[in-house]
Amino acid sequence: MAKTTEFLMTIHNPIASILEQVPAIVLDGAMGTELERRGADLNDPLWSAKMLLDSPELIEQVHYDYFLAGADVAVTASYQSSLEGFARLGVKPSQAEALIISSVELACRARDRFWAAPKNREDRFIPLVAASIGSYGAFLADGSEFSGDYGLTLTQLTDFHRPRLELLASSPADLIAFETIPSKLEGQAVVRLLEEFPQTAAWISFSCRNESQVCHGEPFTECVAMADTCDQIVAVGLNCTAPRFVESLLQSGLGHTKKPLVAYPNSGEIWDSASHSWLSEPDAIRFGRAARLWYESGARLIGGCCRTTPEDIAAISDALRPFPD
Repeated sequence: MAKTTEFLMTIHNPIASILEQVPAIVLDGAMGTELERRGADLNDPLWSAKMLLDSPELIEQVHYDYFLAGADVAVTASYQSSLEGFARLGVKPSQAEALIISSVELACRARDRFWAAPKNREDRFIPLVAASIGSYGAFLADGSEFSGDYGLTLTQLTDFHRPRLELLASSPADLIAFETIPSKLEGQAVVRLLEEFPQTAAWISFSCRNESQVCHGEPFTECVAMADTCDQIVAVGLNCTAPRFVESLLQSGLGHTKKPLVAYPNSGEIWDSASHSWLSEPDAIRFGRAARLWYESGARLIGGCCRTTPEDIAAISDALRPFPD
C-alpha cells in the first residue's frame, strides 16, 4: 500500500536538508579504536560502550576533536551497547537505559561546545548527531558482525533491535545509524522495525567482504535495493569495509537506489576476535585522495570506521572542502 503524503511529511530527513545546501557530508571516524589510542582499556564485550560507565568525558572529547577535524556528523558510542550487554556487568535495566541515552547526550554536549565558538561556525552548518545501533554480531562480541552467521530468524533479529531503537528514537539524536549490518536478513529486520517508528529517520550501512558482496554473501546491490524501498532510510551504503573495495561497491550501488550513498570504511586491517587484535597491514591509502574518488563514485556521506583517526577525517574534510562541483 502506498504511503500517503501526510505520512511522508512526518519523517524529518536531516540528510536531505543538508545535501540541498552542500554536495557532501563529512562523517566522523572510529570511536572504539580512537579511545584505545588514547589509553582506554576496552577489553570487554561492551567495547566502546564500556566508557559510558568508566570515562564518559573521554567519549565527549573524541566527539569534539572530530568536529574540530571537520566532521559534520558525530556517531554515538552506543554501537555495542545493549540492555543485555550491560546486564552482564550487573547493571540494572533502568541504569542501562540511561547509559544508552547518555551516549547521545555526550555527542550533543560536544557539538554544543564546538558550535559555541564563532570561529567554528565559519562555512559550516551545525553538526548532526547519529545514534549508533550496531548489528546483532556486535552484541555477541565475537566478530560475527563480519559474518552474519547468527542462526536467528527475521523476527528474532527484529525483537533484539527493538529496545535500543525505542530508546534512541526518543533521544535528542537527529537520526539513527544502523551500522555494520552483515546480511540482507538483518537489513530486512531493520526495515521491518522502522515501520514501528514512523517518524524516525535512519541510515543503514553494510559490512562487505569484497567488492560485490556483504559479509554474509548476499550481493551488495540486493541489500541496497532492499533498503531503497524504505522511506525512513535516508542513506544507504557501507562501513567497516576495507577501503580497496569501496569504489567498486559504490559504483554498483548507484543504479539500485535513489538515496544518498554512505561510505565510511575501516583502515583495511582485519579484526581477529580470538586474539582480540588487528591482523595484517592497513590498506595503502590516503584518505583525502580516496574521499574524492568515493565522491566521484557516488558517495555523499563520507568518513571513517575502525582504526581511522581525527587526522584521517581532517584529510577527508580538506579534500571535500571547498566542495566538489
